[in-house]
Amino acid sequence: GRLASALGLKRHPGARVLDATAGLGRESAITAALGCTVIACERSPIVATLLHDGIDRALAEPDLAPILARIDLRVADARDVLASLSGPERPDVVLVDPMFPERSKAARAKKEMQLLQRLLGPDDPADTVALVTAALATARRRVVLKRPAHAPQLAGVRPPDLEVPGRAARYDVYVISPQRV
Repeated sequence: GRLASALGLKRHPGARVLDATAGLGRESAITAALGCTVIACERSPIVATLLHDGIDRALAEPDLAPILARIDLRVADARDVLASLSGPERPDVVLVDPMFPERSKAARAKKEMQLLQRLLGPDDPADTVALVTAALATARRRVVLKRPAHAPQLAGVRPPDLEVPGRAARYDVYVISPQRV
């Protein structure tokens, strides 16, 4: 699907992915199901506890255990985790899915997003810029930023190399030049 395309898995299956904004783990679980090894970072201890509980429950299911075993949950700010990774530990891809501000439209976010918005509030755009900047300095192949479909490109970082469009959201993909790898 769109996430696999944005992550570049056709050319590089089994990538090492750092999910910088794990939340309740949806993208981490999908990415692990696609065959990737995932470092899932969540800075909110409350949200990380919910995610840890969900992973523990899923590990008890024979069909899900091999998938969820590929997720390494870190209760930390992704910028600190990125700064600690060097050499072969560096992720191939960094996925950044910041909490979008509430829409003015009548359509409400899904229940899980409503929960996260209540607990955390929307992400500060300056935090997102700092996170993408740290990701660009650490990722081996690409940085993938999820944005609302009609939102402008993120100001404060270079323009993305490609976009993977969708109805409600798109993925802005920043390809890391091969010289850096």
